[in-house]
Amino acid sequence: MKTEMLLLLRALFLSSLSLCLLQLVVSEIPLGSKLVVGENTSWASKNGDFALGFFNVLDSPNRFSIGIRFNSQTIPCDERRVVVWVAGAGVSVSDNGSYFELSSPDGDLVLFDSSLGVPVWTSKMNRFSVSSALLRDDGNLVLLKGGEEVVWESFDTPADTLLPNQKLKAFEMLRAASESSKSSYYSLHMEGSGKLELRWESNITFWSSGNEAVKRGKIGAVLTSEGALSLVEQQDMSKPVWSVFGEDHNDTVKFRFLRLDRDGNLRMYSWNEDSRLWKPVWQAVENQCRVFATCGSQVCSFNGSGYSECTCPYNTFASVSNTKCLAPYQKLGCKSGFNMVTFKNMELYGIYPANDSVISLVSSLRCKKMCLEDPSCTAVTYKNDGNPQCLMKLTRYVSGYSDPSLSSVSYVKTCSDPMAVDPSKGEAVVTVTKKSHSVCLPCLVGATSTTFVLFLAFQVAVLVYIYRRKKKEAMKRAERFSKGRNPKGVIVFSLDEIKEMTNDFEDSIGPQMFKGVMSENELVAVKEIEARSTEERKFRSSAAKIGTMHHKNLAKLEGYCCERGKRFLVYEYAKNGSMLDHHTEKLTWRKRADTCLSVAKALFYLHSECREFVSHGNLNCGNILLGEDLEAKLTEYGFSSCAADKDVEDFGKMVLALVTGRYEEGVVSEWVYREWTEGRKETVVDTRLEGGFDVEELERVLRISFWCVQVDERLRPSMGEVVKVLEGTLSVDPPPSPFVCARSSPTNSSESGQSLYESLRE
Repeated sequence: MKTEMLLLLRALFLSSLSLCLLQLVVSEIPLGSKLVVGENTSWASKNGDFALGFFNVLDSPNRFSIGIRFNSQTIPCDERRVVVWVAGAGVSVSDNGSYFELSSPDGDLVLFDSSLGVPVWTSKMNRFSVSSALLRDDGNLVLLKGGEEVVWESFDTPADTLLPNQKLKAFEMLRAASESSKSSYYSLHMEGSGKLELRWESNITFWSSGNEAVKRGKIGAVLTSEGALSLVEQQDMSKPVWSVFGEDHNDTVKFRFLRLDRDGNLRMYSWNEDSRLWKPVWQAVENQCRVFATCGSQVCSFNGSGYSECTCPYNTFASVSNTKCLAPYQKLGCKSGFNMVTFKNMELYGIYPANDSVISLVSSLRCKKMCLEDPSCTAVTYKNDGNPQCLMKLTRYVSGYSDPSLSSVSYVKTCSDPMAVDPSKGEAVVTVTKKSHSVCLPCLVGATSTTFVLFLAFQVAVLVYIYRRKKKEAMKRAERFSKGRNPKGVIVFSLDEIKEMTNDFEDSIGPQMFKGVMSENELVAVKEIEARSTEERKFRSSAAKIGTMHHKNLAKLEGYCCERGKRFLVYEYAKNGSMLDHHTEKLTWRKRADTCLSVAKALFYLHSECREFVSHGNLNCGNILLGEDLEAKLTEYGFSSCAADKDVEDFGKMVLALVTGRYEEGVVSEWVYREWTEGRKETVVDTRLEGGFDVEELERVLRISFWCVQVDERLRPSMGEVVKVLEGTLSVDPPPSPFVCARSSPTNSSESGQSLYESLRE
């Protein structure tokens, strides 16, 4: 990260020099207008300040996205590369004839990828009688009906940037642009409570606007032309409820923008006429190292020049190659016990999962000892700012912050296998043995010397063998990580490697799922899927995309295999295997209710919080893994193309299966609904729970599941609504019969409009 701020100030990412060579066309865009990759044309605003055209995707010279950028002649060519809006929030196409078109006669904006032969993004306005398009002087691309009425605008679909007077409405968000899997984790949310929140992986909030929550009125965020970020009521922008100001607030500045940068920080930029550069005039998190996981699984610190940088502190003592910078301790990896390496002035925290255990009122020695004694602990951080705390990490994915001003101390567990130097002491390790008494020393000198020499030779031979083996394994691992990964960081395995890691599919942990061990003794779950279910090119493309998705209730995709007509997905390991793998009896009512909520949050993330809509398509109990604490993790997501309502229906069936402990699809729903309508809902609960359930929660869970399985998909809720119902923040009315399609009866047209939207009450 040494040069990251310089890059933000200079090129500000995205694009190539060819942007300055684009030939501009008229600002009003008639039907049938088209931009083609490689033709160097664009659509410009009337004042020339903005242009819409293709640009190179960073690190992918043969991929192009379509977006709006600055185009003013007062800005030097290399500084016009700032892209302020991207169609599809980052969808890219190939360079061989792909195009962007205002189609005729439909009037729909279409981004077409010629290599795939299909549109990859549309504005979905083909039914609104669009007559033309216009790139306005404020950078807003609009579709017009009858030449005047706006039926669609780019300001309503922001990517990572807001322009002056562009609003971020309640429940909308910005997501950082993708350069690596790390940067795509960050998002800015405009909460319904009226607060702005910066999040990592959608569930870790590391910055908020700090204003009081509002009970009435819809609050939105807006960047003012004077250089303030304000929260305002959407009907009255003149009275902000919260504001922060750039250092050049009220100065005469022609161009400004607010962007969620790749490093997770939210910044306000202004065009500085004196320096001829974009200048950051405000940022949400002053200390970049305080941005959650800004260094991924490395540790953030500041160098002598004042820039933040990322380093891996374990490389000084890790005994094997550690390209991911994971905490070195593994349960199965140590043969000779453990020790703790001390790092002063350092805070560490787990990120996968981000759930450190906090133990209060303990000493640093006790904190370190607790980690040594806990087989799941990888590291601890001890803090004492008047309230002693021991923060225990239970994952190898650990991030952190190091600075001389920090009083905290971190201890990292590592193997105490033979090493030449103890890194915690910085001196040679000396083994001291006591002399033994001998009755006849002269008689034993020869024998002892011979024995010692033989023993020493044996030890040297063993150490040389171990060293060479570890070096060979490390080289093989390095070769795989350098050649076996695709650009998204997902490992591509051969079929032989899959067989080797699963010991020829010996240990089944669920339907078509097997326990595996990767080369670093890292446990994984290997899932075989039907080769017929997806075409090879689409499978590889989906796997690469899924590798960038991270949510605590999605099993992380480590790699895949697509070879010899076989399809395998390699996920992070979950200790308790599949939900169908004889673990239902372990699930208490609380665990089952938590599982329903966890799966709902995962689906909501796929449907609404990814850069583009992602469906699951095959949700069932067999595709849910259970971690060490029986936490739910979804697998097989992202490989099917279906509408959201299909996932919603499958979710409802899964909930009913969990409640009843039965898995006969198509039978459970009708039986449960009949028992519920006749007032016998308690009889449907799995008898193994022996009455240990919450009756009020059961009612809420059953109601929302019946809404989910409605035959008329128009009545099904969104996953966002489902999450709120399960959390208890929304109540839900009794549903109609799920098995009667409201569309089938014309006389019931007034009733067919009934939906969960009308039945949910705050």
